[in-house]
Amino acid sequence: MALVSCALYAGAPARAAEAVPYDARAAEVTVSGTRFVDGYGREVVLRGFNVSGETKLAENGGLPFSGVEDARRAARAVRELGGANSVRFLLSWAAAEPTRDTVDEEYLSRATAQMREFLAVGLRVYPDFHQDLFSRYVFDKNSWYSGDGAPRWVVEAGGYPREFCGICAHWGQNITQNRTVKDAMRDFWTNRNGIQDAFLDTAQATMTYLATHLEPAEFAGVAGFDPYNEPYAGQYSDGQDGSSWEKGLLWPFYEKFRARMDMAGWRNKPALVEPNMFWNSNLSFMKQPGGLAGAGSLGPRYVFNTHFYDQARMSGFFNLTKAKDGEYSADFQAVRGRSTALGTPAVVSEFGHPLTGTSSDKAPSVLKGLYQALDSGLDGRAWWRNPAAAGPVLSAHQWQWDIYSGRHHEAMNDNPQKIRTEGDAWNDEDLSAVRLDDSGAPVLRQDARLVDRLYPSAVAGRTLAFLYEDRSHDAGRVMTWSQIPSVMPESARLVGTDRPYGVLVWRSNGSDAAPTELHLPAGFDPATTTVVSDLGTVTGPGTTGAIALTPEPGGTNARRILLSAAPEGAHFALVSAAPATAEQRAAVQRELVDWLAATGIGRQ
Repeated sequence: MALVSCALYAGAPARAAEAVPYDARAAEVTVSGTRFVDGYGREVVLRGFNVSGETKLAENGGLPFSGVEDARRAARAVRELGGANSVRFLLSWAAAEPTRDTVDEEYLSRATAQMREFLAVGLRVYPDFHQDLFSRYVFDKNSWYSGDGAPRWVVEAGGYPREFCGICAHWGQNITQNRTVKDAMRDFWTNRNGIQDAFLDTAQATMTYLATHLEPAEFAGVAGFDPYNEPYAGQYSDGQDGSSWEKGLLWPFYEKFRARMDMAGWRNKPALVEPNMFWNSNLSFMKQPGGLAGAGSLGPRYVFNTHFYDQARMSGFFNLTKAKDGEYSADFQAVRGRSTALGTPAVVSEFGHPLTGTSSDKAPSVLKGLYQALDSGLDGRAWWRNPAAAGPVLSAHQWQWDIYSGRHHEAMNDNPQKIRTEGDAWNDEDLSAVRLDDSGAPVLRQDARLVDRLYPSAVAGRTLAFLYEDRSHDAGRVMTWSQIPSVMPESARLVGTDRPYGVLVWRSNGSDAAPTELHLPAGFDPATTTVVSDLGTVTGPGTTGAIALTPEPGGTNARRILLSAAPEGAHFALVSAAPATAEQRAAVQRELVDWLAATGIGRQ
């Protein structure tokens, strides 16, 4: 354990020759207004993946990995290939409480050991007791679909009839069409047979176990807890809608969960609470009131936590086009709006798109559009004209990071005659960004330029605007959605037409306690990476100075850019994968200074 505690979130690798003291101030995440902040008061953006949908399956006992070695392999890969600084770590209620009032500490021990591997490479973690369609035990061995979540004893106590979805072309339709699934969901929220109380007891026991079995240095990297995945009423009572259900049943549950967190030693960590799952659907007939609008100001003990999928394009027939520049701006501005109204940060804890199937050709453009909207509330054309309207950078975790993609051996609903091996091995889904190659090494299934991204992981002050043009490919063609204006010819010449670049504008608080940090994608060659800032300019940053390059914490090959000694006031930094001469950098710097003054963003 000393190995972890001396390296988590410090500047030197955990398994490298040189160790540096553990930095607890950098590891912790708390809530300040609508921002996540670390112990230095830096604004923190959490980015990464869900780990993982394997938890939905029985083959590894409701755990993300078969063992610690696989967890270690996946953790290092999510740092180096996915550019993550955090993960949403899935847990199984069914595995944690296989019989009523009996928590399986062996399961908790194995889950903790796997979680520890992610903390050891400097990743922040927040657990999630995951459920979809309430429980796998709702479904018969020969059912078309499956679920995950509640233990068998919960379903048996409900005495439900055999499930039936009718004409369901997608597993998600069970949520609104399968009477048995709907009844079970309703029973949870009304605490029939005391099942909600049992869940809260198990959650408290799990959090107590984590708090007492993780070292303090490790526990500092736990960013909170997601109480319940994709909550839905199941069935509304007479006169009830999404908003009134949230106020009358969902929010009281979150208050109870929050109290259990406090009793378990999680008082200083937020509950990442999800609204009615259909509040921001982009299919009009699925959209429902909600968004925790009746909860008032949430304050620092809660985080607004939502999901977003392009359900229209995922359907394969409601929208046959590819996503375009600014496609999801309005959807994610709605998330930012709820964050502001609730007075707490927002995190999009699930988003993604299928990589095989009828809509898979949309995946490159959809994912680019989703990341664009997470980075900025503007389309690429508008950003350079009015960056002040970009809004905050959203924290988010892509679904999903499953190293067993295409290599599963899952008996669907415990039926040995229905062994699932392809994709995610769950309801014909296939969204994992990673797989293992023939040598057993993790490799990306998506364009690396898309998922391993430049982003401001820690800002010493406040982010005013951020843009990243990833130059990812779709069918062999470069997608460029943000062109630098023609009035900035030197800047446009520097970034070119095929190399990625990003721009950060921030207001420094003048503190020199810790620098502003940007994650640098692996596709950026350190020797040719160019940074142009009002703090200076450089191609091939060294390890010291106002603009420096250093490893990400945790002993992997991931890297970050440090921007130090920024006096109080507005600052900018353009990061390009292309090299430039000192003369070229000076010309770009002058253009950016003029641009900053012309847009007025520095006066925010």
